[in-house]
Amino acid sequence: MNSIRSRFLPDDLDRALLVGRVWRPAPVDGPSVVVVRGGEVFDITRFAPTTADLFDRPDAVELARTAPGEPLGPAGPLIEAGLAPSEDATVRLLAPCDVQAIKACGVTFAVSLLERVIEEQAGGDAAKAAEVRSTIAGLIGTDLAKIKPGSEGAMKLKEELQRRNAWSQYMEVGIGPDAEVFSKSQPLSSVGMGADVGLYPTSAWNNPEPEIVLAVNASGQVVGATLGNDVNLRDIEGRSALLLGKAKDNNGSCAIGPFVRLFDERFTIDTVRNASVSLRIEGDDGFVLDGVSHMTEISRDPLDLVSQTFGAHHQYPDGFMLFLGTMFSPIKDRDEQGGGFTHHLGDVVTISTPALGALVNTVRLSTEIAPWTFGVRALYRNLATRGLLGGPR
Repeated sequence: MNSIRSRFLPDDLDRALLVGRVWRPAPVDGPSVVVVRGGEVFDITRFAPTTADLFDRPDAVELARTAPGEPLGPAGPLIEAGLAPSEDATVRLLAPCDVQAIKACGVTFAVSLLERVIEEQAGGDAAKAAEVRSTIAGLIGTDLAKIKPGSEGAMKLKEELQRRNAWSQYMEVGIGPDAEVFSKSQPLSSVGMGADVGLYPTSAWNNPEPEIVLAVNASGQVVGATLGNDVNLRDIEGRSALLLGKAKDNNGSCAIGPFVRLFDERFTIDTVRNASVSLRIEGDDGFVLDGVSHMTEISRDPLDLVSQTFGAHHQYPDGFMLFLGTMFSPIKDRDEQGGGFTHHLGDVVTISTPALGALVNTVRLSTEIAPWTFGVRALYRNLATRGLLGGPR
């Protein structure tokens, strides 16, 4: 258990306040809200039937710390069971969000900005990416990290690139005043720790996007953070930005977990601002790729991204989860020289950071993994059957 504990859970587990969801078999036969205290898992659904309900409570931290809950055992074996699923498993880990909207920010790092421009210029053709990358780098350089979006310097660069006919819609959201914020997935559609993630069958150029995901309540308050994989289809989005929905929202295309870590005196938004997010891809063919994203290099502050998502212009009465973007667009050749990286089925993707643990998923086709069948109506039917819709009991 110690290896599971140290590898997939926060390095300070005894002090971390974690919130998640698990699927419990009959007689529950549905999802339960759980907290992890000192490495032990407790079901507190009778106090908060959804994580959205818990995140909205002003006493969420205190409730998560002290609410009496049904013990479900140590967190380590629960994660271990998720990594080696079997029909005999009594409890399985789900994504830690439920009815919240799932939003995502794109092009928030200079490296990802360049790669998006390359996708666009290559028209979704991976074979052309190396040539386009060289051309773009020669024209605009690669060090855009020092440019503050929306600043006078950014606008001067925009004017110069427009003069050279080199401006891009991705440059607009990368260094312009307005961030790219899009709907990544639907409430209750995210998969969690150990689940399969899905690729659209026609995609031949794709990659994981390791990100930190903020949990935001209905008042727009950031209450915690977790990890996410914004599965990305580079060829489909590269053909046209209007295909963003097809490229981003498919069965199993959004993974979040393993738990939301609530903000408290030890874990704050500054922890997120200074985090480094690691990515490891391990293929059945022996291919291994490692990378890291440093949140200190993000071009827009996480709270600015929240304010661009939520405010007088847009409310989220059930709260939302917000992917903050990634700087990691893998370009390491895999199948042929100059061809860059694309997934193979069976790839195991691990996204990790010490304060949040690790999220592990296996890559399959979206048409071949378990279909998404448990939606909002199913959730509320289940909660009603369990007598959990009348408030805390």
